[in-house]
Amino acid sequence: MTKIAVVTGAARGIGRAITEQFLNTGYTVHGVDLRPLPYTHAHLIPQQCDLTDQGAVQALFTEIEAQSGGVDILVNNAGGCIMAEFLDTTADQLHQQMAMNYDSAFYCCQAAIPQMLGRPGIKKIINISSNGAYNYDVFDPAPYRASKAAIDSLTKHLARKHANDGICVNSIAPAMTRTDLFDVVSADVLAQALAAMPMGTPIEAPQIAAWVAFLASDAGDVSSGNVIILNKGRDVR
Repeated sequence: MTKIAVVTGAARGIGRAITEQFLNTGYTVHGVDLRPLPYTHAHLIPQQCDLTDQGAVQALFTEIEAQSGGVDILVNNAGGCIMAEFLDTTADQLHQQMAMNYDSAFYCCQAAIPQMLGRPGIKKIINISSNGAYNYDVFDPAPYRASKAAIDSLTKHLARKHANDGICVNSIAPAMTRTDLFDVVSADVLAQALAAMPMGTPIEAPQIAAWVAFLASDAGDVSSGNVIILNKGRDVR
């Protein structure tokens, strides 16, 4: 049976790398993004959705079930970082950050898990968190840190609650990764962040995708409730 994967934030960056990795593995992938996907594949089903809208997410997964019969793998990758100093952060910015990074994953898990229950084998939920939830030497804003820490708490909750249902839930928390965020921060901040990486280079999106693929594979059946921190040794003290 062909595995059905859903990857959010699939248009670019880490999400695109994960989608392409899954397609190369032979999965059927529903690539979800707010914007159209700028690439195609015979086994890619593009979907546009505002994942901060619970009703829209439910409608999306109803459509996915009708098209593919359910979900085997969910990767909650959609999100972003709102750059604002703590004392200057507005209520709207805080709510937007949590909706973008946490609410979207919460809603997708709510919609995907009932479909997973009817699928054979071990199902997987893989949440893309951030090393910024734990490393306070880096520049990440407080709302961003909080949203990613919340993702990891959800990971542990769902892993414990649905272990007997054959659903493994894990987080991957990468350190500095080459994404669109490189175009958001100032050159000085970016240089400082890169200098903090022991090897002097960022993680690349395909490297994150390879770890996601490992967790999605049969080898990943023994991992659940874990936050896997990828940082090239940056946090070693």
